[in-house]
Amino acid sequence: MELGGEIMNKPNIIFILADDMGYGDVSCLNQESKICTKHFDEMASEGISFTDAHASTSVCTPSRYGILTGRYAWRGRLKRGVLWPFGRALIEKDILTLPQFLKNSGYNTACIGKWHLGMDWPFRHPQNTDNLMPADKAEILKLDADIDYSKPIKNGPISYGFDYYFGVDVPNFAPYCFIENDHTVGIPNALKSDDMFGTPGSMIEGWNLKEIMPTFTDKAVKYIDEKAEENEPFFLYFSMTGPHTPIAPTDEFKGKSEAGIYGDFVMQLDDTVGQINEALKKNNIHENTIVILTSDNGSPGRNGNCEKPGTVMEKYGHNPSWLLRGMKGDTWDGGHRVPFIAKWPSRIPKGTVCDEMICLMDFMSSCATIVGEELPQDAAVDSFDITPYLERKEVEQPIRDHIIHHGLKGLYGIRKGEWKLILGTGSGGFSPDPEVNIFDMPGQLYNLKEDIGEKNNLYDKYPELVFELTSLLIKYSKDSTARK
Repeated sequence: MELGGEIMNKPNIIFILADDMGYGDVSCLNQESKICTKHFDEMASEGISFTDAHASTSVCTPSRYGILTGRYAWRGRLKRGVLWPFGRALIEKDILTLPQFLKNSGYNTACIGKWHLGMDWPFRHPQNTDNLMPADKAEILKLDADIDYSKPIKNGPISYGFDYYFGVDVPNFAPYCFIENDHTVGIPNALKSDDMFGTPGSMIEGWNLKEIMPTFTDKAVKYIDEKAEENEPFFLYFSMTGPHTPIAPTDEFKGKSEAGIYGDFVMQLDDTVGQINEALKKNNIHENTIVILTSDNGSPGRNGNCEKPGTVMEKYGHNPSWLLRGMKGDTWDGGHRVPFIAKWPSRIPKGTVCDEMICLMDFMSSCATIVGEELPQDAAVDSFDITPYLERKEVEQPIRDHIIHHGLKGLYGIRKGEWKLILGTGSGGFSPDPEVNIFDMPGQLYNLKEDIGEKNNLYDKYPELVFELTSLLIKYSKDSTARK
């Protein structure tokens, strides 16, 4: 039966999202990796790995927004950066989310892990958190003290289509406690000590950063065990907290890699993925379960919580970005080209590789085809259906004609075929606004087929191509044409 055919038994769907894991961290994608990711590699041998997969941006919050909505975050209020401590809910109320769509299609839906898409915290007094930054320690403590943690948290995951949520907003932001559905698990009434990594604020007594990932793993396995006994299909969005800071591998994994504590944490995440897949096999539901493993963006390559980016490369010779230029936050490919491995034993051929360009936002349109339902025309406007790639069908033209890239500080770029344009040369950025004359501004142009490391800037050599791609960037940023 083809993916787009009549679906007699809708598959279970598990989306595993690593946090800040680079393309070069996965040993089956990078032969020079100093990290052995045997469970990631096993997934690739059982399914398909993509070599040209991209997050919709190179940082956390907007990338996650894109996965769950099928649209670029900069179409909404977040034009650059991420949400900071106590940030309000980002997803608009009139936007159809992936979990809501699947819930409407008969799925039980769960989110386990990191959220980082904002929540409306129960402040005792009206507060504005929009301009708050992690360095604003006094203001963070003031806001934290104004929250009534006995009250429900509004506009979190269960407000956007998830039947169940267990996780943290951000593991290095207060409050330091687990959240279940719309309440904290217990009342965080102690203050985080200065020697524990993260912003200041309230925590549960005895909070241990090392226990976050094991707890999430246990919750995810338990959820699979429970849902295997039921007749309805399930969607699990499992959002891991590593290898992002706090880098906190358990003792079992310390010293296991050749890439320091960073590599050890990646190996713990690899073990977690192994436990997820083992739970599917143990419950005899792996044949009709599609599992996706990817990352929200590239890696900064820190070897410790307080170390500068790139220290893993400097100290251990391990490059999380592989051959790519840049890292997390950059518009260069190291910021947003990510591992993407999919397996579905009953449908996806084993051990295949796809070199076609895809984006994490494409998951939503693909899910619509997988479950045999149609998305509303105004939903997931930047999402493409990549199920033909999963099934290894021949396609006459690339499914995805282009991707708009976006960096931490608002630096835009566009990829079309083998060509990539970046509007700007520094860490800032130019918005693709037709009222701004961006055609005369400096930029970067690369041919990724010949120069995957983005070393040879051809911007001045091909002005007509620069004009064409700049015009397309303006057009696509103003018009959502992906599924029209």
